[in-house]
Amino acid sequence: MIKSPRMFLLMSLVWALWLMIISMANGATTGIREQAVFKFKHHNNKEMYETLLTIHKKCPRITSVYSLSETSVEGRPLMTIVFSLHPTLHKPMVPEFKYIANMHGNEVLGRELLLKLADFLCEEFLAGNEEIVKLITKTRIHLMPSMNPDGWQKSTDDGGSNYLVGRDNAAGVDLNRNFPDLDRIVYDNEAYYKDINNHLMQMLDHLQFPIQPETKAVMKLIMSIPFVASANLHGGDLVANYPYDASRYGNVQGEYAKSPDDDTFRWLALSYANQHADMANANRLPCRGGDINFGKEGGITNGAKWYSVRGGMQDFNYLSSNDFEITLELGCDKYTPENALEKEWERNKNALINLIWQVHIGVKGFVQDSVTLQPLQNAFIRVVNVTNGIETPIFHDITSVQNGDYYRLLTNGEYRITASVDGYLSETKMVTVENKQYNEAKMLNFVLQPIIQPLFNEQHKRLAL
Repeated sequence: MIKSPRMFLLMSLVWALWLMIISMANGATTGIREQAVFKFKHHNNKEMYETLLTIHKKCPRITSVYSLSETSVEGRPLMTIVFSLHPTLHKPMVPEFKYIANMHGNEVLGRELLLKLADFLCEEFLAGNEEIVKLITKTRIHLMPSMNPDGWQKSTDDGGSNYLVGRDNAAGVDLNRNFPDLDRIVYDNEAYYKDINNHLMQMLDHLQFPIQPETKAVMKLIMSIPFVASANLHGGDLVANYPYDASRYGNVQGEYAKSPDDDTFRWLALSYANQHADMANANRLPCRGGDINFGKEGGITNGAKWYSVRGGMQDFNYLSSNDFEITLELGCDKYTPENALEKEWERNKNALINLIWQVHIGVKGFVQDSVTLQPLQNAFIRVVNVTNGIETPIFHDITSVQNGDYYRLLTNGEYRITASVDGYLSETKMVTVENKQYNEAKMLNFVLQPIIQPLFNEQHKRLAL
């Protein structure tokens, strides 16, 4: 809260000056923008890469383009565009968000939506759209239009009419069944009362099956960048799907597999469904006869309750890193007709932007050494919900990252939060979370006192004498 009117006026002037600079930049780039008007179409792989590079050229100061560590089976790059004031590196207190689309090659709408979203963010930033300027200023956003360009090519060559052709990668593997099955580990830990509920890759003795290059590339991405929230974009139904995707008891269908962060995941799913044109419309028809009418359920579903998936990307994000990921099914058609793409953009635009904003819910802050004030990496952030005097531990810890910064997504309520790391006394604080639209998460810092060993102190004194 800004208590000083003078400070409020100063910040308002700074923000106005920033918008004026952007408007001037807009005038300087008018020629470039007029030459690169976005066209709604099915961009082939070459055109997809060219579109990303064109957007980067229009907005070079707030974008970067990179390829993942591996190519697809057939050698196509897996390209991503980033939006941020610091697009090439992680900055403390700037949370990271990602969208990945076209994981199933024949589910194409997400691919085109992310290309348009990239164009939209660039254009609106240059135009001085205050909401978009603030979003890009406060967030680092990664957009990957296609995780499966080989499957897209196969589906397109076949005419896009077959429900299965192009779904898998070029090696015939469903990439959304190819990630390590960390659900099995977390369920085993629950059964044997083991207090290990996060970053579970370290508990894998070996990978159960060959990991495809596209999967390996995304796994490396997840492990190298401290994503806070994300979504993967699919097609074939209209619903926002949230963890867990895999049932606890065998491959039971219709079982609600509740994660420790069920409230937060429901918040994320609803933040998309409620902003979509009709995802949450109870009066809409299901995609096919006999299908669930997800509109009557608010446009959201627990993954395992719908159907159980092992080795999915959504749960892997949550159980291997700090990232809270949901899955978005964007429509009944898998290969959306080209003449429907612009309409689908309008139906999804607000939801796509709104979900990115959710990376700012909850609390964030630094964990530091009380003596040196150096950042403490890999500190555990443990949370107990104490809203209304009822204590409910959330058995999923997240960790601080390289600069000692952490980001803990939480819904509105009261929480007791503890930061701990080996060699230090833990610290606990109470906090009330009130998530407000377009605001950053509440700051909550921890300064931990090192545990000094008495023997070491005695030896140090003797040496000093």
